[in-house]
Amino acid sequence: MELFHIGFLSVRLLDILDILIVAFLLFKIYELLKGGAAMSIFIGILSIYLLWWLFVKVLDMQLLGALLGQFIGVGVIALIIVFQQEVRRFLVLLGTNSFIAKSPFTRQLFPWNWQFQRASSLNVTPIVKACSSMAKNKTGALIVISRVTDLKFYASTGDIMDAEVSKRLIESIFFKNSPLHDGAIIIEGNKIKAARCVLPVTENTDLPAHLGMRHRAALGISEQSDAVAIVVSEETGEIAIAMEGIVKTNLTSEELERRLQKQLR
Repeated sequence: MELFHIGFLSVRLLDILDILIVAFLLFKIYELLKGGAAMSIFIGILSIYLLWWLFVKVLDMQLLGALLGQFIGVGVIALIIVFQQEVRRFLVLLGTNSFIAKSPFTRQLFPWNWQFQRASSLNVTPIVKACSSMAKNKTGALIVISRVTDLKFYASTGDIMDAEVSKRLIESIFFKNSPLHDGAIIIEGNKIKAARCVLPVTENTDLPAHLGMRHRAALGISEQSDAVAIVVSEETGEIAIAMEGIVKTNLTSEELERRLQKQLR
């Protein structure tokens, strides 16, 4: 359906929709790339393409254009390899938050995928109480709550527990003299699957200096999965939460519980 006509240019409703979709995708790509080494790599690849276009299309320099064209020829494969983590994060977010993933039809179609119901069965009260208590005592902690993405690989880096979630157990794990306090615990459903787990560290270089390795590990796991990561700072006692590559700091117990209920409902 044509909306208006200016000279030889006609604008349809589909054209406007097309522009909005492309703008949205570009904005999401920017959000995924910003703050890390991936943005610099992307600018480098864009520079090579612009140079290739300048030398070949404008100046007609065949030899230099042919050399740069070798990079352009394998562009899609190179992008997948270079931006592997960003592509993975985008697909995880798309698969988790899309209408298809959340529809009842999909859950009936794949009834064996118990991960869809895993997050909703979690009781967040003992987690919030434990974080509040550890914050008062300035006990450092890193808690990862699984949603849809499987975290078995990261759980295998620690000590398997498969224990019921409780305030007392979480506090005992992160007690400074406990052999399990160094690392993260991974929670699935109402079970602490593993403790002393090793997590990937974010490559984001724009983080404030006061955020330590626990915050960087929380951001790292939230970038590579849809998990929710909670951090209790050992230095300040502040509670922070990381989701989808974004960290929110200085939360109260009430704010933490409200965010967890919203994300895990």
